[in-house]
Amino acid sequence: MYAHVCLHQSMLYLVGLGLGDAKDITVKGLEIIKNADYVFLEAYTSILCVEQQVLEEFYGRQIQLADRETVEQNSDVILEHAKDKDVAFLVVGDPFGATTHSDLVLRAHQLNIRYQVIHNASIMNAVGCCGLQLYNFGETVSIVLWTDSWKPDSFYDKIASNRKQGLHTLCLLDIKVKEQSVENMMRGKKVYEPPRYMSVNEAVKQLLDVIKTRDLKGESPAYTDSTIAVGLARVGSANQQIVCGSMKELLSCDLGPPLHSLVIPGHLHFIEKDMLKLFALNPSILEES
Repeated sequence: MYAHVCLHQSMLYLVGLGLGDAKDITVKGLEIIKNADYVFLEAYTSILCVEQQVLEEFYGRQIQLADRETVEQNSDVILEHAKDKDVAFLVVGDPFGATTHSDLVLRAHQLNIRYQVIHNASIMNAVGCCGLQLYNFGETVSIVLWTDSWKPDSFYDKIASNRKQGLHTLCLLDIKVKEQSVENMMRGKKVYEPPRYMSVNEAVKQLLDVIKTRDLKGESPAYTDSTIAVGLARVGSANQQIVCGSMKELLSCDLGPPLHSLVIPGHLHFIEKDMLKLFALNPSILEES
């Protein structure tokens, strides 16, 4: 008789961590982390509300930080390990919340490396906590932090398109982690700027600046400072905050530490209005909309 031996094949696991803290991991994800040969934490498309050390204590594993440079330019390091070992690549939220991770999967496929995705909550579905129904959302936009010489505003057209169709717009706000100044980049210095996270206030200010400077060719602006908007902070954590008000009101509303997101609603169903009143600075604004 011949004994059948089941040989374990190595695997690249993309594990979603959810949005809140270490305990948001799924049971399946936790088992994978505990058994993996290498554990990497992607640390630039989003952040958890806890430190890396807290994750390591809860998971019982040492974690290697994978910054933007590692994932986008040196992903060979991660994939090389995955050729003959199990690698857990941890992503805040859901693994496919950022296009970078699709690129990692494509690279793995080209190298005949098996992969498995463990999904979790992300801002793309958790945004429903503000009371707006997910199937009423249109295209999601990203709003980047402007500089004196770089002020992209292509997000305006997508917001305008969503609003014309009565759809809500989720605005993902910029995160700058391990970024270099132009001066240091040109000099080849590996000196990085302090982390920056866009706030709801900054996002609203940029949105309102766009309609002041853009040539709308005679069209009415897609929104004004009296347009209702919803600011969200630290969604999924114990101290998450949601505030609904006019854009003008949100300009001066402090939602505390990152991460922040912003929603510009389209047509509001009466149930959505009732839900937004729970978070409204001035509930009467929803009666007028």
